[in-house]
Formats: sequence, C-alpha cells, structure tokens
Amino acid sequence: MLHRRPVAGRAEALAIDFFWMGKTYTRVRVSNGHRPRTFDAKFLVETGATDSLAPASKLRRIGIRVRDRDTYELADGSRREFDVGIAEFEIDGRITAGRIVFGPEAAEPILGLTILESLGLVVDPQRRRLERTPTIALK
Repeated sequence: MLHRRPVAGRAEALAIDFFWMGKTYTRVRVSNGHRPRTFDAKFLVETGATDSLAPASKLRRIGIRVRDRDTYELADGSRREFDVGIAEFEIDGRITAGRIVFGPEAAEPILGLTILESLGLVVDPQRRRLERTPTIALK
C-alpha cells in the first residue's frame, strides 16, 4: 500500500507488502503527455494505494519531471518521502492523467486507486482483471 500522508520525516527502508491472496495485473502505457516517449509495463493493481508508482529511471527516461515531493505511508506503517510527477496513463485505449511516484529501481510498478477511478475501472477479484464501471444515463 502506498498512502499519501502530509507528515514530515523519512523512513530508511522501503517495504511494500501486499495483503491479499491473488494479485491483479494490467498493461499500462505511461507517457509525459507532450512527446511521443512512452513506458509500457505490467502494473500491479493496488486498490490500497492512493497514487501510482514506477521506477524513477523509467519515468525520467520518458521525460516525466519531478513536480512535488510528498510523504507516503507504506504497508509496514513506515513513512518515506518520494518525488512525484504528473503522467498520462493509457489502459485498454482509455487515457487519463495523474500523479506518479518516482520509486526505487527495483520497485514493481503499481497502479493506484486515483487512476483506476478516473478511468472508471474496478477490480474483479475473482477473475483478477479490471472491469469498466457501468455508466449511468444522464437525464
């Protein structure tokens, strides 16, 4: 889990644990939104994470700039500061933009809840895949 917390301080160890039996992954294309450079990867869908995360070198390579620095609470309860940027996310032809955390090089890419919600996607835990939320007719 990766929760944004407005708390100063820094934990030295990075430990991201996942507390469910089955994991859901999806293919994501990340870009900076201005140039055609992209980063494609299999992201772990983590509904317990607020923001998304990818290795910092991959984000810098496609031109994602650091826009902020924020403190996050990790799954083990520790807190750590990370650089944060804005990226464009594409999943199954649907595109949105949002925060992405510049993670450690060995970090598994994580797709957080804010991107899922902005794309209208939910996790089907039995099938381990993303589903589109039903649309509601506007009257």
